[in-house]
Amino acid sequence: MRKLFFFLFAIASITAEAQLSVEKIMRDPKWMGTQPSNVSWSWDSKQVFFSWNPDKNISDSLYGYSLITKEISKVKYADVAFNNALNNAMYNSNYSQLVYVLKGDLYLLDVKTNKTTRITQTEELESNPKFIGKDEWIVYTKNQDLFAWNIKTGITQQLTKFGRGTEATAVPAFGGGRGANFQGGANRLTTAAVVANTGNQQDQFLQQQQLATSDIVKERKQKKDARDAFLKSHKDTDTLKVLNVGDKQVQSLQVSPDARFITYRLFTAPANNKNTIVPDYVTESGYTTDIPGRTKVGNALGNYDFYVYDKQYDTVMKVSVDSLTGITDAPDYYKDYPKYANRKPTVRAVTFGQVIWNESGTIAVLDIRSQDNKDRWIVQLDAATAKLKVIDRQRDEAWIGGPGISGFGAREGFINDNLFYFQSEATGYSHLYTFDFSSNSKKQITQGKYEVQEIVLSKTKQNFFILTNEEHPGKQNWYKIKTDGTGKEKITSMVGGYTVSLSPDEKNIAYLYSYINKPWELFVQENAANKKPTQVTTKAQSEEFKNYAWRDTKIFTITARDGQPIYARLYEPKAGTKNNAAVIFVHGAGYLQNVHYWFSSYFREQMFNNLLADKGYTVIDVDYRASSGYGRDWRTGIYRFMGGKDMEDEVDAANYLVKELGIDKDRIGMYGGSYGGFMTLITMFTAPDVIKAGAALRPVTDWAHYNHGYTANILNEPFTDSIAYAKSSPINHAAGLKNHLLICHGMVDVNVNFQDAVRLNQRLIELGKDNWEMAVYPVEDHGFVEPSSWTDEYKRILKLFDTYLLK
Repeated sequence: MRKLFFFLFAIASITAEAQLSVEKIMRDPKWMGTQPSNVSWSWDSKQVFFSWNPDKNISDSLYGYSLITKEISKVKYADVAFNNALNNAMYNSNYSQLVYVLKGDLYLLDVKTNKTTRITQTEELESNPKFIGKDEWIVYTKNQDLFAWNIKTGITQQLTKFGRGTEATAVPAFGGGRGANFQGGANRLTTAAVVANTGNQQDQFLQQQQLATSDIVKERKQKKDARDAFLKSHKDTDTLKVLNVGDKQVQSLQVSPDARFITYRLFTAPANNKNTIVPDYVTESGYTTDIPGRTKVGNALGNYDFYVYDKQYDTVMKVSVDSLTGITDAPDYYKDYPKYANRKPTVRAVTFGQVIWNESGTIAVLDIRSQDNKDRWIVQLDAATAKLKVIDRQRDEAWIGGPGISGFGAREGFINDNLFYFQSEATGYSHLYTFDFSSNSKKQITQGKYEVQEIVLSKTKQNFFILTNEEHPGKQNWYKIKTDGTGKEKITSMVGGYTVSLSPDEKNIAYLYSYINKPWELFVQENAANKKPTQVTTKAQSEEFKNYAWRDTKIFTITARDGQPIYARLYEPKAGTKNNAAVIFVHGAGYLQNVHYWFSSYFREQMFNNLLADKGYTVIDVDYRASSGYGRDWRTGIYRFMGGKDMEDEVDAANYLVKELGIDKDRIGMYGGSYGGFMTLITMFTAPDVIKAGAALRPVTDWAHYNHGYTANILNEPFTDSIAYAKSSPINHAAGLKNHLLICHGMVDVNVNFQDAVRLNQRLIELGKDNWEMAVYPVEDHGFVEPSSWTDEYKRILKLFDTYLLK
């Protein structure tokens, strides 16, 4: 009798824990609890601010946690804008003052006295303030011009005046030294000339001819020139010459610490680019409307030019990139195309980042990228001559990327007047480096087969605070390390993931922390080793959410066919419930990590995978080639062949399921969204016997129709590397479909356009395939919002698997 009781109790326990349903897990996520986000500090380091929604309102509100009272309170709506403004404040060099923008106006706050001074009160928008001139001036942008405000006198001075007149040709980089006769010579061009030099060669010839044939005209011109020179030497110092830029856009407008040099880039927008159009069928008006979309890969990118305006010499100079090491290098893939065999060396188009000055204004650094994203040059800019000197070149035949490197949000800056820090994947992993201008030498600060994922330079300039995954690719921790690479200390200690915010006084850190099956909560801790964290929030898990025993999934590695370790996560069914069928979940984005020890951003899919495991399925999720967190070679492993090594990693995972876990090879399913949808298609089309049933959600079906920024990095451009696109686009391999396919797509998807699904739909019809179906969602963009859409989609996925994998 006792044995029977325990048997029935065990069955009841299993039944009680197996109450997940698609309808339940796809509800509004508020049912799970409320997770804090967007952590920041008050300027005085006494409060931590964060977004939160413990009352399950329509949207999150701003809350504050006091380090003094240890209490949480809701921030008044009127104070939210003020707190947001202070989050983006700029400090002076000794951190005694800060300047911030609030509702388009500028304010100065004295940290010691807590006194606030309003700098501007205008209808125009002032932005991008910072301290210059030994912290005596605050420079800012208004109407695409620079202005400076003197802290002591309150005087405002306009520094630039850009106009829309015909653009003139600026002088090239100046090759000679500075002399008293700076306005003479072919290498100089005054601002006046920048405006006036608009004639063509024929006009110049006629002018010179007239002067040569008439003494009177020549004499009159000499008198006029003499008068102009006299007036110029006695001009009002408040008079600004117009820097005409034509129809180009002024960007990245900056000034040197001594206010002598103005740097800026001009962007010429491409002509005749076409944008996609996304029809919206379900609208308030009842009419179909068109949503303006993006361009497609291969469309023109526009052109960037960079200039230095020397106010002391009233001179504009254009920065030339012709001297950059490797600027004419052709990519290796050109070797696959005979048409490039006789290509002449060509200076590649580039983009320019922000100029970074040292505190004294003696050294300027500029980050330059080739538009094909195969080169990054960190250069020293000699503002007096507009010449460049390369201090570090990063070259990748695939594409430049990695933590702290991708795009112009790169983490770099000056430690002191002669020491500059930056990140590079030179060793195969993103690490921290310094360059010493006094010795012209580079030094690697961190080493190892791991990534430095965040960097904060301490205010004392003696230490870095860094977030790395050195203990395990899927585990993060916060460290303190001296700027010379010594004295490294681990500050955090819990296993999982962190999003860290450092207090302004650097004594404390506030961070979001989570574990595999525990959503994000807010913690506060002293910013030092061996300190115990204080948990601030406790509402990330509702009682209903906690009532289910979410799996603490096993994380391990599978050996790929080329010997590389593939990190994987396993959702295993309870003992006695295994049905010998399996499902492979494929994460999206490509460059994203999902096999880790923190709570996944794919929380719906995580819950669905638990549901599948409850039904007896074994579910595996792998960080295939191209996933983040594993260094350069893993990141670029799909170069020129999406659906190559990444797809092979998924097939190797399927083989692991069969050989090691006893899964029936004819009962394996796959699903994923976006890049995961693409992976489902390419696997089912090119390895048709591996996947019995697959669900491709919002998939890319033809990479030639996706955006430029993402696709061109990996596959180059369709008209320059057609081989890569032919291999990588599922629509080209659709004839290989053998088993059962479900396609789901939102109709107002402005990322992967619904057109992708429609074109594949037509291709499958023409191929005579009848083992597929498509579900469309009229009100959904790329990321679904409505619970009803999520529910419908995942009920279809579950039905697909149950129908074809449980036979």
